[in-house]
This record gives sequence, structure tokens and C-alpha cells, in this order.
Amino acid sequence: MKPTGNHAIIIGGSLGGLFAGLMLRSIGWDVDIYERSAHTLDSRGGGIVLQPDVIEAFQRAGVSHKASLGVVAHERYYLNPDGSIAQRMPMRQTLTSWNLLYSSMRRHFPSQHYHQGKLLTNIQQNGEQVMAIFADGTRKIGDLLIGADGPNSTVRQLFLPDAHYDYAGYVAYRGLVNEADLEQDAAALFTERFVFYQFPNSHILQYVIPGENESLVPGERRFNWVWYVNYNELTELPRILTDKEGRHRDYSIPPRMLASSVEEQMRVYADTVLAPPFRKLVAATQEPFVQAILDLGIPQMSFERVALVGDAAFIPRPHTAASTSKAAANAIALADALIEHEHDVPKALKAWESAQLAYGLHLLKHGQTLGDRSQFSYGVGRFGENTTSVQQV
Repeated sequence: MKPTGNHAIIIGGSLGGLFAGLMLRSIGWDVDIYERSAHTLDSRGGGIVLQPDVIEAFQRAGVSHKASLGVVAHERYYLNPDGSIAQRMPMRQTLTSWNLLYSSMRRHFPSQHYHQGKLLTNIQQNGEQVMAIFADGTRKIGDLLIGADGPNSTVRQLFLPDAHYDYAGYVAYRGLVNEADLEQDAAALFTERFVFYQFPNSHILQYVIPGENESLVPGERRFNWVWYVNYNELTELPRILTDKEGRHRDYSIPPRMLASSVEEQMRVYADTVLAPPFRKLVAATQEPFVQAILDLGIPQMSFERVALVGDAAFIPRPHTAASTSKAAANAIALADALIEHEHDVPKALKAWESAQLAYGLHLLKHGQTLGDRSQFSYGVGRFGENTTSVQQV
């Protein structure tokens, strides 16, 4: 599209920032992305259920990618405690990875406009322009600033200092296993299927995602699993979120950083309560990681020439499979609003905001309903070891 002469500043260089940046570039805007981390972003989040908004954003932004953006699963299995199949359900879904989406968009976004090691400290605006001020003393001026800086958003803290995420009462242990590294019987059960095992106050699921270097070749892909486990916020969560170097993390521990005592406890618990195929899957995982499940909703997403998108605005629980697609939807709708309002930023943001707030709130509440039903139907404890009851621990 013909250049508009408008310039956008995006704070946050993960998926939400890239969706926004590429959609704005597709309508003629100049865009610079500023990411706080000085290191390469990699392997964050593992698997993702591919949704239509992500595909639309890729198509409209002209992002080139493999013929398929992921691995197709044709059915769902629900397992019995002994690992036999309790229920089969035809359901076609495409499963992808954080790495594939991120790498595809990074290749398409001009590297000279993607800036790392840039920590935002303040924002100023005067009605005509907006200025981002960084910790290194640099200042950048634009027509629009987008906060796509995730759960710990600095942009959100500047405009909504009282808005904070809440811990939902449980965490997600996660892991990736190369297809070749899993025992054959478990691999045959899991391959190209979405498989669940549900038991009181918990469930675990798995699906196949692209492998190293985004490979979709059978035998080179990965099994991706997610296991939801309840932990008390005051007495247990601080230990879970303290990494192997003794550093307390806000809401997640990345691969290779899980404390050995936490990992050992998780593995012992897995051997105690999981169905046999999932026990094998967890046992084959070399670098498990963990993230606290969070709830976040805000009453406002636009502030004159500033907008909040993605997890900086709303964090739906992962049961919705909608966090990534919501970021894509925010970006698509913003681009459409700017075109409709002839790139008048304040008018476009006001027009854009209402539907995005409603969508975010819907996903937030839907995720809470799904998660609370799964995790708290028998109280708030974990399923007891070697018992059929739920124990408060």
C-alpha cells in the first residue's frame, strides 16, 4: 500500500508486537519495534493452536511461510487412567509452535527497524505526537505508540497503574519431546492427535508441533504437552517460581532454568497420577518449564495516541487457545480502523477500542469458566497421591 507518512512505535517485540507491526506496515505505515530483551527470543511457550485470525494476519501482511503453518491433528482422544481410549472425537485442528510464528514474522519484518535492549521508562504525548523515552536516554517520536509488552507491560503500568494480573490458582508445566525420543507405543498414540487425560482438579494434554528449524517432516517434529497443577499462591507458588539459580521469577521459569527440586517433585507426581502414555511423555522430556496461569482484564485500551494490545491488555487462560489469535485480532482490527478513519489516530483508536474490550472480556471470562471447572471442581487442592481423593496441600 502507498506510504502514509505515519510512524508507529511498538513496545514489545514478541508475537503481539510483530502482528501489530506487520499489519501497520501492510497499510503504509513506517514502524519501529522496541524490545526490552537484548537476547534472541526463542522457544517461548512451545505449542500454539493455530486460529483463523493468525492466518488472516499472515495473509494480509504478506508473510511468506511453509505450505502449512503447522501439523494437522484429525481427532481428539480422551484417555482412561490405564491409558486406554475412553472417547474419540473427530476434530481437525492445525497445531503450530511459537518459534515458527515468531521466526516467520521476524524474517518478514525489516531487521533495521527491530531494536533490542530497549527498556521503556516513560511516555509523553501532546495531542499531535507521542514520545517514547528509554532507559538509555534515547527518545523516539511517532504518531502512534502500541504497548505489546506482555503481562508485565510498562505501557500499561504508565497508564493504568492499578491494573495487575492475578494468579488463577494453578500452573502449567510444559515440555517438548522429539518424535524420535519417545517410546513407540506412546508415540503411535499421540502422533497427529490431540490427546487429553483428565482427573480430579487437573488435566494434561498433548499435540504434535513443528520440530527444530520449523521442520514438518514426520519423525523430525515434537510432542508438545501441557499439564495443569494446582499450587497455593502463598505457601507453594514462590518455590515453584524460584529458578535453579535462586532467582524469583514473576510468572514463568523458562527451559533449562527449573529448580531441580521442583522438577523432581513434578516428575514424582507425574509417575503417581498420570495415565501411562503421559508418564512416558513427561519422563522423556529433558527440559520442562512452567508458567503460572494468570487472569488480566483492563477497562481501557486506548489513551489518545497510545494503544494496548495482546497480553498487555487481556490475558485469557490457555484453555481458550486464544492468546495468540487475540493479539492477531487486535492488530487486524487496528489496521482496519486506521484505514476507515483515514489514519486519524485518536478517532481510530476510539472506534477500535470498544469491540476489542468486549472480545478481551469474553475470552477472559470464558477461560475462567473452563479453568475453574477443570481445576477446582473438587476444592482447590491437588489430586492425592495413591488415593482417589483431592487433598488440600
